[in-house]
Amino acid sequence: MGIAQLTIPPRVHNVYRSEKARLGGGSGGSAVAGRLAQAGKSVCLLEAGGRNNGMLVKTPGFMPFLRDAQNYRFETVPQKGLNGRVGYQPRGRGLGGSSAINAMIYIRGNRWDYDNWAALGCRGWAYDDVLPYFKQAEHNVRGADEFHGASGPLWVSDQKWANPGSLAFVEAATELQLPRNADFNDDRQEGFGLYQVTQKDGERWSAARAYVEPLRGSRNLDVRIGVSVQKLDIEEGRVTGVTYTVGDRQRQVKARGAVVLSAGAFNSPQILMLSGIGPAAHLKDHGIDVVIDKPAVGSDLQDHVDYVSSWQTESRDFIGDSLAGTIRMAKAILEHRRKRTGIMTTPYAEAGGFWKVMPDAPAPDVQWHFVPAMLEDHGRTKVKGHGFSLHACVLRPESRGTVRLAGRDAQHAPLIDPNFLDDDRDMAILREGVRLSHRIVASPSMAQYAPQDRYPIDLDDDAQLDDLIRNRADTVYHPVGTCRMGPDEDAVVDPTLKARGVDGLYVADASVMPRLVSGNTNAPSIMIGERCAEFVKAALAA
Repeated sequence: MGIAQLTIPPRVHNVYRSEKARLGGGSGGSAVAGRLAQAGKSVCLLEAGGRNNGMLVKTPGFMPFLRDAQNYRFETVPQKGLNGRVGYQPRGRGLGGSSAINAMIYIRGNRWDYDNWAALGCRGWAYDDVLPYFKQAEHNVRGADEFHGASGPLWVSDQKWANPGSLAFVEAATELQLPRNADFNDDRQEGFGLYQVTQKDGERWSAARAYVEPLRGSRNLDVRIGVSVQKLDIEEGRVTGVTYTVGDRQRQVKARGAVVLSAGAFNSPQILMLSGIGPAAHLKDHGIDVVIDKPAVGSDLQDHVDYVSSWQTESRDFIGDSLAGTIRMAKAILEHRRKRTGIMTTPYAEAGGFWKVMPDAPAPDVQWHFVPAMLEDHGRTKVKGHGFSLHACVLRPESRGTVRLAGRDAQHAPLIDPNFLDDDRDMAILREGVRLSHRIVASPSMAQYAPQDRYPIDLDDDAQLDDLIRNRADTVYHPVGTCRMGPDEDAVVDPTLKARGVDGLYVADASVMPRLVSGNTNAPSIMIGERCAEFVKAALAA
């Protein structure tokens, strides 16, 4: 969770005085901070975590071993759609936010997603409007073309050391006459292939490495880590500063310009509610004075509900827990430390694809992520042996959830309720996605591994399949919508990302998405940050 400030860095006192704006250190916030600093604005970035510049973060293959210092490790309230289970919600802590802990997959979503945003009244957010900002952010190793940029700060690379099983998965999909796709971010999303990743020279390239670290030492970028934002300071309908703590000391930053909140889909609404902006009855229940009654704050939570099928094999091609597997990974770690090459560059979700399982879908409605290892409980539970897993997620869920306060202390994790599988349409799509997963694995290129289904059932029996899904499904880590953008006064922000009902405040992260995009959310969050920087610069110049 973070918030930061566009300011001339002040001297350190209990109260800081500044001139312009604040923002956060995640994917969107890093982009805002970097672009404003590059434009000559003085920026102070407040971030609860650390710099995230150690070996564990930079080495892609260490992703399952990242520590609490890099991950909030949130949990949901019990999910009725998941048979009462509590879900896991990892969120990045520190500079770069979740781009410092994610699988590095570079996906923008479908053209239809952004055209739909525009159709909902978010003018200026159609696909043709946002494409220049995706290109502006991107440094794609394949070079620039109609859909890609090659001079932006965010490096996008091809995988050079993909697992043989990942390549076989793509071949297996083509054996079902599903098309191969070498670029999921051009004019055609459908098909299967290897994902491009946000890496540079074999290392993770987070949003912070792209936008913040290159400016480290700059006089107009003041990065303050290890701080905890308590609330926004609001006077006479305007955000005037931020109250935050360092250890047990409370401090303030005063601002006369704009404040940009970029704390993510869970913490941005939490900070707003702690500041008195949110559903009035809920705030009163917690003894918080209501500044603006805004029911949309913390509402409209959307997330990709995901089912992971798992198979065991005798093949040592796959990553696994065995003596041979351990020796292989030890050698790979040494290779990566020396040369930044080899299998420790893996994003784990190496291959995947997009396809329609419902005939009336306007765009692909399921995304697959192939992992050359057996996964249990988000990789938190070790599984002996070797094998592979295949995620299938519902791309545009109809279920809606909430984020609410657990208390008045900003250190308390919010109450997260994705309300997974509340809408029967989501289950219908996921059911067909899981069935297609198994058909792909039954194709010759994967069947050669003689995979053994770890959770065998009669897949043609809806009741059995639904029960299996409810017992094992969870998030694939893409929450959005809790500070939704819209043309209506009920929306939290307008299409320029300015908060409705309070002056001097912007929100720039996945929380503003009015609808969840059809794919991974890191690239869209960075695009949102790029756009917010333009909006803030224009407002400050007016």
